[in-house]
Amino acid sequence: MRSRSNRYLANLLRFCREKRCKLSGKIIHGFVVRTGFNSDVYLCNRLLDLYCECGDGDYARKVFYEMPVRDVYSWNAFLTFSCKVGNLEEASDVFDGMPERDVVSWNNMISVLVRKGLEEKALVVYERMVSQGFLPSRFTLASVLSACSKVLDGVTGMRCHGVAVKTGLEKNIFVGNALLSMYGKCGLMVDHGVRVFESLSEPNEVSFTAVINGLARESKVFEAVHVFRLMCEKGVKVDSVCLSNILSISAPREECDGSNVLGKQIHSLALRLGFVGDLHLNNSLLEVYAKSRDMNGAEMIFDEMVEVNVVSWNIMIAGFGQEYRSDKSVEYLKRMRDYGFEPNEVTCISVLGACFRSGDVETGRRVFSSIPQPSVSTWNAMLSGYSKYEHYDEAINLFRRMQFQNLRPDRTTLSVILSSCARLRFLEGGKQIHGVAIRTGISKNSHIVSGLIAVYSECEKMEVSECIFDDCINYLDVACWNSMITGFSRNSMDTKALSFFKRMHQTSVLFPNETSYATVLGSCSSLCSLLHGRQFHGQVVKSGYVSDLFVETALTDMYCKCGAIDSAKEVFDTVLFKNTVLWNEMIHGYAHNGRGDEAVGLYREMITSGEKPDRITFVSVLTACSHSGLVDTGLEILGSMQRDHGIEPELDHYICIVDCLGRAGRLEDAEALAEATPYKSSSVLWEIILSSCRVHGNVSLARRVAEKLTSLDPQNPAAYVLLSNTYTSVRQWDESAALQELMNKSRVRKSPGRSWIT
Repeated sequence: MRSRSNRYLANLLRFCREKRCKLSGKIIHGFVVRTGFNSDVYLCNRLLDLYCECGDGDYARKVFYEMPVRDVYSWNAFLTFSCKVGNLEEASDVFDGMPERDVVSWNNMISVLVRKGLEEKALVVYERMVSQGFLPSRFTLASVLSACSKVLDGVTGMRCHGVAVKTGLEKNIFVGNALLSMYGKCGLMVDHGVRVFESLSEPNEVSFTAVINGLARESKVFEAVHVFRLMCEKGVKVDSVCLSNILSISAPREECDGSNVLGKQIHSLALRLGFVGDLHLNNSLLEVYAKSRDMNGAEMIFDEMVEVNVVSWNIMIAGFGQEYRSDKSVEYLKRMRDYGFEPNEVTCISVLGACFRSGDVETGRRVFSSIPQPSVSTWNAMLSGYSKYEHYDEAINLFRRMQFQNLRPDRTTLSVILSSCARLRFLEGGKQIHGVAIRTGISKNSHIVSGLIAVYSECEKMEVSECIFDDCINYLDVACWNSMITGFSRNSMDTKALSFFKRMHQTSVLFPNETSYATVLGSCSSLCSLLHGRQFHGQVVKSGYVSDLFVETALTDMYCKCGAIDSAKEVFDTVLFKNTVLWNEMIHGYAHNGRGDEAVGLYREMITSGEKPDRITFVSVLTACSHSGLVDTGLEILGSMQRDHGIEPELDHYICIVDCLGRAGRLEDAEALAEATPYKSSSVLWEIILSSCRVHGNVSLARRVAEKLTSLDPQNPAAYVLLSNTYTSVRQWDESAALQELMNKSRVRKSPGRSWIT
């Protein structure tokens, strides 16, 4: 009789649970207590189910804790409820108090820890579960793999994969998708994830999306696109999230030609599938068009969007900034405010970046001034803009203003200001920033150390730079080593630069990069050390930096300055994409090694290739003409500067041609050209002519030019010395002696010459 009554009451409670009739359930609960049936575990479990289903935590606890006897079901039911409502403390107490556990118990605990963001604790609980002999279910593996994804623990993820294979769950779509997501986020999609995907008999949209995301993370763009096309061919449902993911990799990279074929195809597919109103997808489309530098297309999409958010506005503002159209960026900022959207930190940084990129510093100032309370990142954007575009004084003054805003500068702030101090050789400012870095505890940060080394190096305080470097030796990266090598090089301590590079190369932790090699090759050039230069060339080849343009230019310059002009040409010929600097180095090398015809030939080859010459190009080729006696060629090139290339000749160019005419004995032409230039008050031009007078023994012109020189600069000894040398060359000893006496009376002193032996 009692057993039949219990079954009847249990059925009633089950009905109340299904219908969520908590009030009726409470009436039955009262009857159970009055009749003494509350000692029945089965009935108590049904009451517990009722209150858990209805979300009544107080009554669920009352029933659970007043049960005279609890079985595994009772513990799991209440544990499940505690996990469901997110009461981690209570769930932990219940789990720890369980006399025996089953897979459901472990699953609940692992699941709630993952949901609460305690992934590492979840993995510890999983290890305990496995060590106690429990076999994970598909729910266990899904939760554990989710934890591995979040903490990027690919090793544990692979162990879970092994368990899935052993238990036959690797082809389960639920577990398979979790594996794909884990491998994708851990950067192991190509190595392991693709095989999981291929083993799934019927992959769904989640599977395809996970693979596409993983391949995109590993920059396997073509493979990701192939999987997307396979998805479309198999008729798997494509949603807006999947389209957004494939759009994220369809924007052309910097090395591409800027075309947007794939992006436009995805755009067409989105229109056909009816996703035009999806905000996230539209933002992805905007980003693709903006990165493709198709701002007209981006504007069309933006204008047709039913809904926009701050992200949409930011994409448009940043896109116009990339196109150097600060006016449009500022226009969109104004429109954004007019439509009631509050600009965020990204907006402000994007607008400031657009202004500085376009060279519109004044507009940048106005935008910055209009921001009510700029964040540290916004201040940093403004400071970086000033520093990048060489407004170093303004950067330092702005930093001073920042100090009065009760904002704490971060490492980016201090790095930028240190860079400005270095450029201005503002030692006192650098010392003050050094003090701030020490007080804020970031003085050993590699970015700060690199900036400090640069400041002290530029201010010729290499001993301080070395102290800072040695004090932070365990915290340094390649940039800090490069700063030291550069400092030695700029302070004409090239031998020290070579030894420092050797010390860097011998460390087992850090390896030189392209900047390291370019700098140390510059020191080899200064020392004219062909032996060291060839050794570094060998290291460059082994390190794989031989195709870096800066290194190639440094190698060319080194060989030219060391007189190995043929080796320089071999390096030059291997460069696929030559820039103006490299052409200039090679032409300059030919010029200073007395191979003028080849310099002029290379100059003409440069013009034919379509490369635009600059003022340095003309200095190099005109120098070649001067050293090789190519007078007519030099005059023809000088005349073509303004006519064919729009470059106005400067003093250096006229010096080369005056020297060229003087060496050829055309002294009157040299004098006429010097008089006709805008730089006729420059003493250098007349010194060159006077030196040529000595070579050709033209005393009358020498006297005339010497008078002009002394009128320009009475204390310049060059006029006296060169005229004296001219007298000596034609054996006019008395005139030379008289000139020497005049120098003594006028107290003009000649600087002593110096010899340099390597």
